Amino acid sequence: MEPAIQVEGLVKTYGALRAVDGLSLAVPAGSVCCLLGPNGAGKTTTVECLEGFRRPDAGTVRVLGMDPRDDHDALVARMGVMLQEGGVYPAATPREMLRLYARFYRRPLDPDTLLDQVGLTGSAATRYRALSGGQKQRLNLALALVGRPQVAMLDEPTAGMDPQGRLATWQLIEGLRADGVTVLVTTHLLDEAERLADLVGVIAHGRLLALDSPAALAARSGSDRLLVTTTAVIDRQALARAVGATVEPGGAGRYVVHRGPEAIATVSAWFADRGLPLTGVSTADGDLEETFLRLVGEDAAGERGR
Repeated sequence: MEPAIQVEGLVKTYGALRAVDGLSLAVPAGSVCCLLGPNGAGKTTTVECLEGFRRPDAGTVRVLGMDPRDDHDALVARMGVMLQEGGVYPAATPREMLRLYARFYRRPLDPDTLLDQVGLTGSAATRYRALSGGQKQRLNLALALVGRPQVAMLDEPTAGMDPQGRLATWQLIEGLRADGVTVLVTTHLLDEAERLADLVGVIAHGRLLALDSPAALAARSGSDRLLVTTTAVIDRQALARAVGATVEPGGAGRYVVHRGPEAIATVSAWFADRGLPLTGVSTADGDLEETFLRLVGEDAAGERGR
């Protein structure tokens, strides 16, 4: 099956700034992909090229097999776009804007139902300029979804939202996936990516550093660590010398050895030789944050070298 979103060798520059630098990715239909990266990584520019708002300087982008610029009229009714800001009349109310947008589509969602889903029923008659930042985000999300899109592109959808708003937005996105909608989310929030994504793309300096499931990315950080559990108090420095790696306390009766699975036999033998109880030794659980920070840090070091 052709991916719902396909990017190949995307390049976009602004003067001397190379905002996107040869980025390629594919997003399967009906999945949620989070583009995760620091501010200025190139996430928004990538999405704007996919939305047809910017023309790539090189490479190709396709949404549902179509070019976002050349096939704009055919694609616009099938794609929902949530911008970080803009597109709403300051004097309009959320109910007025949703009813207006609903008229652009053949089978729109009911505006009042959507207002309730995003938590704006109580503010439905409030002028846009008087809404809080989080409320404006909720309205922008509703406007992106009112046309029942096959593909939804959400640029930092929970920015400025309170915890209740974030949870409601996450539940909406999970509902979209259940309905077979392909969702592309840009974010710099690790917990958001872990909660929502089938695929996480880590981006820095306009380059895709990794693309995989959250679990697979997290596992990269745990593959070179062992979690050792024991009922004894051990000499960490002695164990560290034996395995040739750092040993850190990991809580009551737990120690983290910074070596991979190849060191399990050495650890087991060290405990046996000393007659110490070893209740468990296994590869440590991975951590998405650790993988993300390592990837971005390595890229930053390479950028300085270039």
